[in-house]
Amino acid sequence: MFSKEVYIKRRARLLKDLQSNCGNKEGNIILLLANNEAPRNYSGNTYDFRQDSTFLYFCGLNDQAEGFALVIDCDNNREILFGNDVDMDDIIWMGPQPSVVERAASVGIESSKPFSQLKEYISSKVKSGARIHYLPPYRYDNMILLSELLGKPVTELKGGMSVELIEAVVAQRVIKDENEIAQMDHACNIGYQMHYQAMSSARLGMVEQELVGVAEGIAHKYGAGVSFPTILSQNGETMHNHKHGQILTDGRLVVMDAGAEAMSNYCSDFTRTFPSSGKFNQRQKDIYNIVVDANNLAQKLSKPGILYKEVHLAVARLITEGLKGVGLMKGDVDQAVASGAHALFFPHGLGHNIGLDVHDMEDLGEKYVGYNQYIERSTQFGLSALRMARTLEPGMVVSDEPGIYFIPALIDQWRAAGTNKEFINFDKVETYKDFGGIRLEDDVLITKDGCRLLGDKRLPITVEEVEEAMKH
Repeated sequence: MFSKEVYIKRRARLLKDLQSNCGNKEGNIILLLANNEAPRNYSGNTYDFRQDSTFLYFCGLNDQAEGFALVIDCDNNREILFGNDVDMDDIIWMGPQPSVVERAASVGIESSKPFSQLKEYISSKVKSGARIHYLPPYRYDNMILLSELLGKPVTELKGGMSVELIEAVVAQRVIKDENEIAQMDHACNIGYQMHYQAMSSARLGMVEQELVGVAEGIAHKYGAGVSFPTILSQNGETMHNHKHGQILTDGRLVVMDAGAEAMSNYCSDFTRTFPSSGKFNQRQKDIYNIVVDANNLAQKLSKPGILYKEVHLAVARLITEGLKGVGLMKGDVDQAVASGAHALFFPHGLGHNIGLDVHDMEDLGEKYVGYNQYIERSTQFGLSALRMARTLEPGMVVSDEPGIYFIPALIDQWRAAGTNKEFINFDKVETYKDFGGIRLEDDVLITKDGCRLLGDKRLPITVEEVEEAMKH
């Protein structure tokens, strides 16, 4: 948790920005809900508690701070934290806990009330004609709570979410301050250890799950755990493969996509691809080096004022040129990219925002985070999967994760339909169906005149660096 002054300033700006977005009209109430414990298989056996990221950003309350809500009365500039003090049963199982008054004071909130009074408070504001601004809920218990508070069916909640509040939240959270950047550097240092230890521990005959255990153990040793379920598989053509039961086999590539959360819950997200045997063969090197060049190009181009969509397209052109060089694609590079032919091999976007969420603020809607009124999402296959397209600004943190994949089902579909046949050498592509996939991802902070990688040092990425790391 940062100093209470940080949260006071954040909430003050939120109020100001929301009022501006609403044309400075009266009668606006901001409602932010905390998360509750989530049961795994029965109520007493829960997942690790994870606070809602927006509530955490503006309130700083994370340590088992469930069952809370923040209300900001914009007309009266009044903040109220609703929550309940623990009783003796709670103390027996959890130990003494700060009171609601103490929690509120620790983040600069002057007023607090029992949670049981929230419904009456919101109802009275609704009756007086106030507009309740809330964010789209993603947990079912909060959906039910919102339904009860507002007197709306759950099915109508999405339509009533506040675009003005979403835009005010995104405007703040998308730009990281020095405190946040320091936490993300720390999260990336944990992520470095996760990947390096897994890479250097890999041996033929191991089960993939053993490497997952190595990586996730480090995430829990130094932070709050993983920032998302670890992706590690020799079936790298399946981009989000969470199955880890295969034996490391000579001639195959391991794609590992994993990240850590610092205790502050700021995230890292790295991907590396390495040979199961510790040595790339020539065919693997040919494709791998294209992805290395694509990753480096994205960093070279990323700076304030450029659309990340343009960086994505520049990477797509480099990948197309590289695949032409090994005989998998053909024809004019610009025309091939304009037609989306490269998406057979690169069917996802270059990157996404990172912060308190590994896909930062995805719960608020990507069209408000990675897009805006000036840039709309493409409908073209591949390009439509780009999560971050908008103009880069200093303080943004984005992932740089180009990849090349050989997906047999997609290859078969395109070949049967003749999709982009003027740009793809399907006969040669057929011989790569057993290849798997390659993805290389770094976390990039946009600075005032360019960008830099987060973390103290870069994970091994060249063929030589990866092979050297795997010797150990």
